[in-house]
Amino acid sequence: MSAGGDREQIEQLLPQVTPGRYDAYEALLRALADGQVWMLLWHGHPGAPDAQYGNMEVDGYGYAPCVTSAQELAASGWNRAHEVVGGREIAASLFPDRWGLWLNPHAPGGGVGIPWADLRRVASGLDRLPAGPLRITEPAVEIPQFYALLTQNAHHTPAVRALRRAWVQPSVGVPYLAIGLELYDNGPQAVESVRRMMGQSVGVVPEGLPVSTVALSDEYDPVALWMRANSRPFFDREGYAAGPGAGAVPGAGPASGYGYPPPHGMLPGAAPR
Repeated sequence: MSAGGDREQIEQLLPQVTPGRYDAYEALLRALADGQVWMLLWHGHPGAPDAQYGNMEVDGYGYAPCVTSAQELAASGWNRAHEVVGGREIAASLFPDRWGLWLNPHAPGGGVGIPWADLRRVASGLDRLPAGPLRITEPAVEIPQFYALLTQNAHHTPAVRALRRAWVQPSVGVPYLAIGLELYDNGPQAVESVRRMMGQSVGVVPEGLPVSTVALSDEYDPVALWMRANSRPFFDREGYAAGPGAGAVPGAGPASGYGYPPPHGMLPGAAPR
């Protein structure tokens, strides 16, 4: 698709992103991944070492403002410098510092904000990571045979320090069981041994129950962040927690995905402040 086509698609999708319309929001993320935006420079000029993007805060989260076309740039009244950047490129630049991207903040209704966790998805591949905001809880599904076999196989996989679990409900897509992996070694051989461990264990999972894994060392993954804050290991090689029957940390309840603002924070109507 041409850059002009991507721009038009982004601008056509923006008014469709309303509370509960996660399908429209996902379509917007896909258009952003293939498109480009006009980043507003608060200081300096494109390519200059001292160039800085503008910034804004909404609901306690930081965003870099941008516009979606030369026409919107003119409509915004921005009189400083700007630079045109590909959607994946700007997503990869912003999310590591936990900055989101706010599209057309000058527009009626305040534009649309994309939190850093979704920019991570844009940069890494939308099909590779679950669609947020996520609802993450302790698993209610009873599959003791799987946990027992996985624990047994983990004992024979020296790279594994601990295992945790969570039930993840994406805003778009089917819920799934996530297994959190805490490893001593993240090298290729260790990763391959963990892959074999999971392959030897998932055969006893009931048909139709999706299972995924997440590295607990990933400081950007909302599922890993939730597990570290809200769940106990069901396997712990060093024995500091309970065994396979361990449940949630007392008082830990359902939560939105870590890294995602409340839903209204990424939808039209949230006025920048």
